[in-house]
Amino acid sequence: MTETYKNRVNNYPKENSKMIETFKNEVAEGLNSTPKTLPSKYFYDKKGDALFVEIMNLPEYYLTRSELDIFKNKTQQLINAIDLKPNTYFELIELGAGDGLKTKKLLDLLDKQNFVFDYFPIDISANSLNLLEEDLASTYPNVSVKKKQGDYFEVLASLKNSNKPKVILFLGSNIGNMNDQLAKQFIHNLGKNLQHGDKLVLGVDLIKPKEIVLPAYNDNKGITAKFNLNLLNRINNELKGNFDLKQFKHQPEYNEKEGIAKSFIVSKKNQHVEIKALKKTYNFTKGEKIHTEISRKYNDSIIKNIISNTQLTIEHKIMDSKAYFADYILTRS
Repeated sequence: MTETYKNRVNNYPKENSKMIETFKNEVAEGLNSTPKTLPSKYFYDKKGDALFVEIMNLPEYYLTRSELDIFKNKTQQLINAIDLKPNTYFELIELGAGDGLKTKKLLDLLDKQNFVFDYFPIDISANSLNLLEEDLASTYPNVSVKKKQGDYFEVLASLKNSNKPKVILFLGSNIGNMNDQLAKQFIHNLGKNLQHGDKLVLGVDLIKPKEIVLPAYNDNKGITAKFNLNLLNRINNELKGNFDLKQFKHQPEYNEKEGIAKSFIVSKKNQHVEIKALKKTYNFTKGEKIHTEISRKYNDSIIKNIISNTQLTIEHKIMDSKAYFADYILTRS
């Protein structure tokens, strides 16, 4: 999971029949597969959102604090690395803006230094965008905010025609929710929507020892466990399932050599679960895993592989004070 993920997905009312149908189809596809899987984006409903807020404030969950450290304490270094010119107009575009917690640190200094730009927050959630716009209007009245709701690439394609210099922000290690193949395709598609000289600020969680990473996904208070199991709760509530949450447990795993953290929901016993909306009963054996999430960690070699099929090149790498997290500055050639 990543700290801005909750602001980008599933902020739709339950009565949205299209979203319910998609939820139903994706749950069916995942539980019919071998091994079983469930999409992590469905962690988030009202209860899931509240749990994730708790997670972000846990001492074990270093991700939010680490990138905020960069944007708070190395803001000028970021501006210098992006090579922004005070008197040259540019478009600052954020993919999955959420509440803009970190970006506000950048906006603050850009505003104080009289940079000329428009800020385009892009998000799937209209509610998140409206709240952010309202907040920025009162905090930074001189900053031009042009919110865009919708798919990243559709919005970027519409902005590409402006031929204005662009700086894209993709923060929070949100790319880490994809496997490397999907990440390569994502960055390739992103690069196609950029022009010569445009910049991408890519925030990623770095590979670290399991003693640091694993507790971030398995805190002592058990909040992350409740968060992961909330996916089953959603199936019960919205698809008329009868998962007994007491008979399943949260299980995180981290392969330090690969740099990949995974989350699973594990059956504690042999059992059957009926999901009426799917008109099917699923069998679970004791110890059987449902894979719910991947959280990729990175180093320079992995990033170079991710961008190998693009015209993007690494220009700078800015890390937090503990070297837990990095914002890579990429330039479109």
